[in-house]
Amino acid sequence: MKTIITKNIKLTISAFLLIAGVSSCEKYLDKEGTELAALNPTNTDVAAGAWKTYTGTVVADYATVITTPDAVTSANYLKEIEEVKTEVGKIDDTRREAIRYWNGGGVLRWNQIMRELVAKNNLPPAENTDFSKSTTFPYPLPSSATTAAADNADNAVGTTFPFSNPPYAARAYAYMSVAQYDALVMTMALKAKYARKAPNAVDASITPVIVAAPKLNSFPSEDAVMAAVSYEFMKRLFPRSADTLYLYKKKEEQKWFKLWAGVSTRSDIEAGEKLGKAIYAKVFARFRTDGMANAVGTQAKWDSLANRITEKGEVAWKSMEDAPRPPMLAMYGNVATWNMDKAALNTLSTSIPPLSTKSAEFKAQVAEVKYYTENPTRERIAIVHYWADGAGTHAPPGHWNQIAEKAIVAAKMSEVRTARNFALLNTAMMDAAVSCWYTKSYYYYPRPSQMDNGIKTLTGLPNFPSYTSGHSTFSAAAATVLSYIFPENAASYQAQADEASKSRLYGGIHYKMDCDGGLKIGKAVGDKAVLRGQSDGAQ
Repeated sequence: MKTIITKNIKLTISAFLLIAGVSSCEKYLDKEGTELAALNPTNTDVAAGAWKTYTGTVVADYATVITTPDAVTSANYLKEIEEVKTEVGKIDDTRREAIRYWNGGGVLRWNQIMRELVAKNNLPPAENTDFSKSTTFPYPLPSSATTAAADNADNAVGTTFPFSNPPYAARAYAYMSVAQYDALVMTMALKAKYARKAPNAVDASITPVIVAAPKLNSFPSEDAVMAAVSYEFMKRLFPRSADTLYLYKKKEEQKWFKLWAGVSTRSDIEAGEKLGKAIYAKVFARFRTDGMANAVGTQAKWDSLANRITEKGEVAWKSMEDAPRPPMLAMYGNVATWNMDKAALNTLSTSIPPLSTKSAEFKAQVAEVKYYTENPTRERIAIVHYWADGAGTHAPPGHWNQIAEKAIVAAKMSEVRTARNFALLNTAMMDAAVSCWYTKSYYYYPRPSQMDNGIKTLTGLPNFPSYTSGHSTFSAAAATVLSYIFPENAASYQAQADEASKSRLYGGIHYKMDCDGGLKIGKAVGDKAVLRGQSDGAQ
């Protein structure tokens, strides 16, 4: 297994500020795996319209959004056929490149774009130079809710929001995947209902400009559905003007490329766009009320978390930065979950308490961390860097999305099955993030370097409590879901999760109990997603 990526080197604060001035969407993403062959699935999953959605949508919900299309013998449709022929005749290098790009699969492409934008926006807040902007601490806070573009405008010192930290990123991947999956399930249901064939199947004189002609009915267009729902969500998640212009360009390419290629009509595309926007609206209603708006917390809440621990005679976490910051998204553990109710998740999240900071066992774990930081080996350093997934990267959830991409491409999955598998993976990782942050705030446990200032970390120091390890929780949940989807790769996924977990001990930022607890809780969270997968009708 590959164990090092040069992009994941340790970054200093000055490097963060340098990165903030770079605008390329692709600068910090590991580009491995971005070339996709033409989508030609071994199973088209024509019955996917009956699969269970996350938002409980059914075809009847969209009866007024998608109306019965014109018959292929109608005058209106015959005019559309002539438009298709005209557009095929206009093919040029720009359109041919768009066809090549999007014909590799819309779900995979939007996932790659999401990883690019998470990496681009994964920069921590810069210190305020004008202290009048913050009366409590010298750092601005990002908007965790992302409810309006104005909430995420550049601040006075040039830091852009949102800051795509791991919990924010996990939520972004999850909502995007759920919206895409629900949209494609409804698309497949409507394709079955209306059974309108592609224009090249209606008129044999049309020769598609595409490697593998679609095997599905064409109304509504799955690409227009995907373009609309993905664009609407991603411009909300990443509202900077440069990002939204980039997203709009990609949306328009995917929306129209099959008309240019001769396999979709204008009415297929227009219906798909309407459906995509309607699905987005339904999923967004959950997004805006899931509790993320309160995830940052307040000074009073941060103080209460620390006081509850010190009143027990234990050592509470504190920021170790020169200019102390509050804990990152301290209330994220209260955000709504996907695959279990909050009461069950909260119980699970506190089921494995950490050691007392006064115990001999705890002192031994501090000493173990110090040993690893003072005696690094080339192999362990490589592992630390490979799994760091820090600032300027697509974050730990993105790392596991990239791992999943390789297996999905190899399996030649349909668009709807690809969306289903990303939804299982990303809802599990969002639940893992909620669980982990609930645990962190509940125990408010000090980092190793707080307990021994002689510990010098090898991978920076996250500004939030130690127990449990986020990497361990994310990775165990992801490995559990991917092992269910791809059982032939289970041993590899489990080994990667274990390595990701150990990387945090080797780097000096987590105790062994953090890693072990995170792996156990993460697996339990992943098991809940697997239970959903076993009952969603996609077996």
